Amino acid sequence: MAPLAAACLSVLAAAAQADPAESLDKVVVTGNPLKSQLLAQPSDSLGGDQLVLTRAANLGDTLQGLAGVAATNFGPNASRPSIRGLDGDRVRILSNSGASVDASNLSFDHGVAIDPLVIDKVEVLRGAAALLYGGNAVGGVVNTLDNRIPRTLIDGMSGAAEVRLGGATHDKSGAVVLDGGTGQPHRGFGWHVDLAGRDADDQAAPRFDSDGESRTSVRNSAARSHGGALGGSVFFQGGFAGVSVDDFHTNYGTTAEEGVTIRMQRQRLATAGEWATADGPVHRISWQLSRNRYEHQEVEETGDIGTTFKSTGTDGRLEVEHAAIGPVKGLIGLQTEQLNFSALGEEAFVPSTRTRNTGVFVLEQAKLGGVDWSAGARTERVTVDSDGGDRFGTPDSKRFKPVSLALSGVYPLSEAWSLSANLNHTERAPAYYELFANGLHLASAAYERGDPTLGLERSKGLDVGLKWESAQSHVHLNLYETRFSNYVALQATGEVVDNGGESVPVYDFHAVPARLRGIEFEGRWQLHPALALLSQLDAVRGDNRATGEPLPRLSPLRAMLGLEAKQGDWSGKLEWRGAARQTRVAEFDTPTPGYGTLRLSVARQLRWGQTDALWYLKLDNLANKLAYNATAVPTIRELAPQPGRSASTGLQVRF
Repeated sequence: MAPLAAACLSVLAAAAQADPAESLDKVVVTGNPLKSQLLAQPSDSLGGDQLVLTRAANLGDTLQGLAGVAATNFGPNASRPSIRGLDGDRVRILSNSGASVDASNLSFDHGVAIDPLVIDKVEVLRGAAALLYGGNAVGGVVNTLDNRIPRTLIDGMSGAAEVRLGGATHDKSGAVVLDGGTGQPHRGFGWHVDLAGRDADDQAAPRFDSDGESRTSVRNSAARSHGGALGGSVFFQGGFAGVSVDDFHTNYGTTAEEGVTIRMQRQRLATAGEWATADGPVHRISWQLSRNRYEHQEVEETGDIGTTFKSTGTDGRLEVEHAAIGPVKGLIGLQTEQLNFSALGEEAFVPSTRTRNTGVFVLEQAKLGGVDWSAGARTERVTVDSDGGDRFGTPDSKRFKPVSLALSGVYPLSEAWSLSANLNHTERAPAYYELFANGLHLASAAYERGDPTLGLERSKGLDVGLKWESAQSHVHLNLYETRFSNYVALQATGEVVDNGGESVPVYDFHAVPARLRGIEFEGRWQLHPALALLSQLDAVRGDNRATGEPLPRLSPLRAMLGLEAKQGDWSGKLEWRGAARQTRVAEFDTPTPGYGTLRLSVARQLRWGQTDALWYLKLDNLANKLAYNATAVPTIRELAPQPGRSASTGLQVRF
């Protein structure tokens, strides 16, 4: 951390002569290539000061305060977003709208290879988004946005530097982000540099019992990470073309095993560009292509490497927007993905595989009869090949042809009120691990078995929303239901296998008819120019339609009440967040107690000449309540409760 701290201090010292940073575009770009102001699909975005105050050590914990979004919480280091009761391969994690290749969907103990410290904005789509992003976006999309490939030319230099200290993991982290450019808007060059690092200890928790031992910290949950990126773009008449390279490394404890750590790294080379014109049949062409190399090793306490996971992936995307045909505007697109995966070592539980996916899609929009309509279709060709092995049988190859359809509309009832509906049919090809897994997964303390006979996972979904928006207040309400003809579930079988004298539970992937339905409510009321009331509620219910049994790892009823105050340069927020007891659990799982926690944050805007800064203090879990996450897998839940009482502070300088 010492070099990073020095870099932060040098940037802070130089910031006084810089220009203030520009504000972020408020239009949601994820799932919205035509830049519509009204979206039928429920969405959230975090950016600016809101992201700074919400940002956590991982992506799942950063987003789990949003309506309908939970986290898988495999300890403090590996936490992936779960949206509307769906996780794993049903939630698409993107980096600048392109695939973020890692192994986080393979297992709950695998972290997402994205550092929240260096992202400018994160957008979340709740509900099926398969039309633009493929069948494995049936649960939703999380898109992290940064400026590693500059898309807008700035003259001069801007950026930010941030230092954070404290929290339940005694976090020491920092980041520097710099952007610059020179030339004219239609003939110039832009560049980007970022650097980030983090050191964290074992997570503090209220006193709890773990394997017969009383503890006040989560065992083997310390972490260390560092990363950086460099990018640049050339700007020309009507567009830009750019390239970036980034490198991310982390080393963290898995929590499930006392001495097992994961040593992970990812390198990503990306290029993107766009060309637009107001004339002719084609209005815009955009493209992006990335090449990712990912590796992580599960290292035992002795220093021996139990398993090495490697992935190399390529993701390409091309969109062509056509000129309007009467009231209709739209685009056609092509997306291709290739993933080569290998697991090496005696404890590898998945064979080496190759996945190829090519998709073609069309999206059209029009305003007819006072309704903003959107319709589209996508067809894919997916191939999953397995090399087989001693535990995995002979080499095998699976072919799938998913087709997805969507129709949505937004009807403005008045200037403030609008009604929306979204109807979709989604087909998802099973992932390589759902098909071919067969072995002990040491880090998650479970024996996992796939099913090579799995077919397409088909679902039909309906989402209805009601919005009220005013200058400083709003209310958002969504009701949804999704029916699966063959939902691929990872569930405990009740069997155990022996692992050196210790019994390990067996988990199977198998298809069941299922239904998920839920409600999401979020509101803000400006009670006074300096005071606002905040509220939120969400609930999801998932059932096996054949047996009536609950689906696994569903979030319970959750609620939030808060007060937000702002006076001059000072602001503060007090909020209570609660979760009901989760008694509707899958077979061989256990109920999770309910809980309520209090949080308080205080922030102050600072200004030095042309430079502005944000200082903040956050106090979490003020009453030090013991809480467990129902969406975590049972093998880790009681080993890793939610963080205890903590205080953290930080300073971000923007210039």
